[in-house]
Amino acid sequence: MGNLYRSISADGSAFCAVLDAKDMVSEIEQIHKTSAVVTAALGRLSIGASLMGYMLKGKDDSITLRIDADGPTGQLVAVADSMGNVKSWVKNPTVELPLNSTGKLDVSGAVGKNGTLSVVKDMGMREPYVGVIHLVSGEIAEDIANYYATSEQIPTVCGLGVLVDTDLSVKSAGGFLIQLLPFADEKCIDRIEKNVSEMRPVSTLLNEGVTPEKIADMLLKGLEPNELDTSSPVYKCDCSRKRTERVLISIGSEELNSIASERKDTEVYCHFCGKKYVFTPKEIAELAKSSSEE
Repeated sequence: MGNLYRSISADGSAFCAVLDAKDMVSEIEQIHKTSAVVTAALGRLSIGASLMGYMLKGKDDSITLRIDADGPTGQLVAVADSMGNVKSWVKNPTVELPLNSTGKLDVSGAVGKNGTLSVVKDMGMREPYVGVIHLVSGEIAEDIANYYATSEQIPTVCGLGVLVDTDLSVKSAGGFLIQLLPFADEKCIDRIEKNVSEMRPVSTLLNEGVTPEKIADMLLKGLEPNELDTSSPVYKCDCSRKRTERVLISIGSEELNSIASERKDTEVYCHFCGKKYVFTPKEIAELAKSSSEE
């Protein structure tokens, strides 16, 4: 279970959210059997999605972050709801790369630097909001900050980190978002820049037992922060047999009848959690009938 803490400066000009996501990213590694660098990459994207999702207003709202770039991981996807719960997927989970020039996992090398970050917000409107930006680094945190600056014109600082142990288990994982409101003055901006520059990586702090609350206080130091709220987001896939049936129905009666005629069971796997749903030829034929009636 994650630990998400949010606070705001006394004058309301700066907002901060910090997430301890070790359990969440550990589940990602266990479900997708990711290599160390992919655990770091998909973990960062999932932490970012969780932080962004928790800022959505509606109970049924959701956000999807998708990276399409030229790195060996291929596409990465993370989907979060308005409680910060997240599910994620990567095309190639077992990429192996040497450490980068600073001796750390080469996330940008795995993700790629040439590509796009797509942000899709489904807020119950007729059409979802879609924002697409070119990657600036492939390190993900910088790309999310750039998305906010470019697509939503909100000055944002983002930090994301995942520490992976030698046995591929997750030692720590987490991140933060700081956003400034339009009336934030130069003094506030300078203070936050100083605070961020003086702070060690968020994954290092979490690994040492520093709480999200204390990290938020460090980030908004000098601005008299007050607690807004807390949450306990988790890795959560919302797949079900009923939803899988709807997906099958959507491919049309002709295709379904063709599948049923093969007289073999049909297995459908969920990309996000690995759950398997098995349908007999008779059940596929019944879904084909339902499709033709729609």
